[in-house]
Amino acid sequence: MIQENSSFPPVGNGLTDLFSRSISYLRLSLTDRCNLKCMYCVTEDESAGCLSKLQHNELLTYEELLRVVRVAVAMGITKVRLTGGEPLVRRNVMDFIRELTRIEGLGDVRITTNGVLLAQHAQELLDAGVTKVNISLDSLLPKRVAEITGADCFDAVWRGIETVLDLGFSPVKLNMVAMRHINDDEILDFARMSQRLPLQVRFIEFMPIGASSRWNADTYISSDEIMARIATLGELIPLEKGRNDGPAKVFRLGADAAGSLGFISPLSHHFCNRCNRLRLTSAGALRSCLLHDEEVDLRSVLRNQPTYESIREAMLTAIRNKPRGHQLEERMQRTGSDCHGRMSRIGG
Repeated sequence: MIQENSSFPPVGNGLTDLFSRSISYLRLSLTDRCNLKCMYCVTEDESAGCLSKLQHNELLTYEELLRVVRVAVAMGITKVRLTGGEPLVRRNVMDFIRELTRIEGLGDVRITTNGVLLAQHAQELLDAGVTKVNISLDSLLPKRVAEITGADCFDAVWRGIETVLDLGFSPVKLNMVAMRHINDDEILDFARMSQRLPLQVRFIEFMPIGASSRWNADTYISSDEIMARIATLGELIPLEKGRNDGPAKVFRLGADAAGSLGFISPLSHHFCNRCNRLRLTSAGALRSCLLHDEEVDLRSVLRNQPTYESIREAMLTAIRNKPRGHQLEERMQRTGSDCHGRMSRIGG
């Protein structure tokens, strides 16, 4: 428990890092477990069973997560995204989400999911106040989805998409990791879908994450190339971004399109200069950059008579450690090293 004499400053004081970036967004990885084994997330070592999953006592408890969020909101965090692994596989997750959305001053709670369990939880999420959802879907072909994810799950994911659209979730974002020779022949099909459905279809560059990542230069395809292909279908009309929107550059494919297209370019067009986020991994480590391995051990703080000040100091340390940029290409050229973190623990 946080000591009773801990005092919380007023909500919204604001957080700024050493490079004058405003930090307002916290991503929580609730678990490293997942019901899929997507090829760009699970490394070769994980797929072969060489890397163990976290034990239950290694995960932060829901009470610890709520404690962190309350401190973060008091410090100026206004947006929280729940990730995994797959967040919806964690036991009693809806009870946690209902408590989370009741935190005063936290006006924006979102979730990223692979969609497999979304249909059965969609109404509960809506009732709890979560209406913004990102869904991973890398192909519109059921057989290919099975090849990419290791599971025959297309129908379940599509039911989830239809359910949240029918319930009025907004925005509903569909994340496609574009990979040459794997699913890049479907780029135009995904783009056309944004014309028919009120979705934001987002094309994400394949990133080299994990010590045994399956990433390689031949598989990588840049956002510029993706946009050039889509431009053959019609005009890409740029859209203004909201205050809490992420790093995607967003366009509408023609004036009459029901949805939009987003392009996320962590390698070809760094957005580090406007990164506003911290990540709390499922192992309880604070990480200020997805592609940089420096972490602050918050779990130890939470399990050693935590106070508001001790949690706050850990978060401030992570913010002070936030690099100007991920410098991933330079590290790879200099040492051959990529980001060694495990995506299933860092959170997508």
